[in-house]
Amino acid sequence: MLPLDATPLGKTICGRRSVRDFAERVWPLLLFSSALGCLLISLVLRATGAKPPAEVFLIVAIVSVLARLLVEIVSKLRRGEFGLDLIAALSMSAALWFDQYLAGAIVSVMYAGGHLLEFYAHSRAESGMTDLLSRVPRTALRISENGLVEIPIAAIGIDDKLLIRRGDIVPVDGRVESRTALVDQSALTGEPLPVRLGHGQPVMSGASNAGDAFEMIAARSAAESTYASIVRLVEEAKQSKAPIFRVADRFGLLFLVLTVSVAILAVTISGDSLRLLAVLVVATPCPLLLAVPVAFVSGTSHAARHGILVKGAAVIEALSNIRTVVFDKTGTLTIGQPAVTDIDCNGDANSLLRLAGSAEQVSSHSIGRAIVSEAHRRGLALVKPEKATEVAGEGVEASVDGHNVLVGGPSFIASKISGALFPVTNVLASALVFVDGRYSGTICFEDTLREEAPETVAKLRATGIKRIILASGDRIGVACAVAERLGLDAVEAELSAGKKVEIIRSERESGPVMMIGDGVNDAPALAAADVGLAVARGNLAAASEAADVVLLRSDLREIVTALTIGRRSKHIALQSVYAGIGLSAIAMLVAAFGFLPPVQGALIQEAIDVAVVLNALRALA
Repeated sequence: MLPLDATPLGKTICGRRSVRDFAERVWPLLLFSSALGCLLISLVLRATGAKPPAEVFLIVAIVSVLARLLVEIVSKLRRGEFGLDLIAALSMSAALWFDQYLAGAIVSVMYAGGHLLEFYAHSRAESGMTDLLSRVPRTALRISENGLVEIPIAAIGIDDKLLIRRGDIVPVDGRVESRTALVDQSALTGEPLPVRLGHGQPVMSGASNAGDAFEMIAARSAAESTYASIVRLVEEAKQSKAPIFRVADRFGLLFLVLTVSVAILAVTISGDSLRLLAVLVVATPCPLLLAVPVAFVSGTSHAARHGILVKGAAVIEALSNIRTVVFDKTGTLTIGQPAVTDIDCNGDANSLLRLAGSAEQVSSHSIGRAIVSEAHRRGLALVKPEKATEVAGEGVEASVDGHNVLVGGPSFIASKISGALFPVTNVLASALVFVDGRYSGTICFEDTLREEAPETVAKLRATGIKRIILASGDRIGVACAVAERLGLDAVEAELSAGKKVEIIRSERESGPVMMIGDGVNDAPALAAADVGLAVARGNLAAASEAADVVLLRSDLREIVTALTIGRRSKHIALQSVYAGIGLSAIAMLVAAFGFLPPVQGALIQEAIDVAVVLNALRALA
């Protein structure tokens, strides 16, 4: 048996922690501990009068942090990145040059402490996403002729029968084979109560068994299942970098030039070389280094707790700029399944529905399923049809209780009954029913609008969205009816996937656009928009590839939540940067005039850094 991380899926889901990854986790704590230890030992030695050994420990504290810092700077420069850590390196180097070892050691401790604080902040902010990763199943129990066999999840094949014990995580998407199953889907959808699933109903990977053990049939491989797609989204979110990061880098370059200029000017005017060190110490740009990433990672974590998976910091920022929203219709604004709305007949509607429902039991078409579902809802006893035949997508013919029953559209009826007469209807979706060659009635359908759709549209407008459009592949009459009910600004219908992309590109000329669809047939439009948001409907594989945001709860109101989180996260990030840099600039001027010695300056700068990071963490809530 292969270990999970030896399989391609294992590398995708579990990840192989490299030496570099381990070092990134260990170095912040190790550097801070060593620098702080050396500083404390030095203070004790100085108190006892042993000044030379005390200075040795101060130098060790400075050099240890400075060496690690220089490695990071060189690494960034090789990647073509400009590191603002250069100011911290200059301040530590200046402390060594001017023999100001105590000030330099305090700077090294504060700098190492800032990175440790950043690591803690990231860990706290990512908790909403890493909770998902911690639930990844490694193995599954496959039911075979020889009994139960434990296999890695990568070895699960379609149609394999699996046993899910109490407390187990469902490893792949599938359907319940047992009579019932009680599953907890809270990690996926946020629904707090366990859900009872019946035989044949779909069950998502990542859900946990909250009841007795049950059997299931695998419908997808592990790599294509819901949970693997969620994990890929989470990993992408962790690795992304928002455009505002690059803006902060450019702003930081200007700050570096300003810092060096003020430091040189202060020394030139006063003749006091220590002012150079004092200015550099208080100018260490931790607000820029820490505030932006912490705020945006916090935003992605906040969204994850609402069942909104965001592909990282860049998407969080893009959400904050959206001005136009384009909706798909089927499966997005509507539930994606037709429902019977009316039965137009001269006789008893239930009798007609019973005959039609019995005949449609042989059909897998959505219209046929809707007729059968409505018959069951009304408590009608359907019988097994005889001599049943179906013309795919057109209609069904069957013998029910000795009657010849035809259910279908006009062309299907005309192909069966020459010169058939039936009333003309204005209903956009309907099925004609003929019994023994005579017209008996019309069953009318509607793709039901989602209950939360009107509220969602109203809230989108309240958040400042200027334009809301419907782009649908459905007929113009159906699309216009939906757009009118919701009060949308424009409607485009009978669109191909390519036409939807053209609409997205056209709307982008007026500002950033969000496309909202089901993540499958809308994939090109989702990819073309500034933000593509998929309303998940079971399989997230396609959505995770094309969309930037996925709603696990399939609740349109979470669209507003996503936009709100994006705007708030960006506001907090910029607020933290401006406040932090502003306070640092004030402290820098005070130091330049000689009123802030290096040691006190380092302590003040650390207080600023702590305040900035704590403010950035507000994006978590």
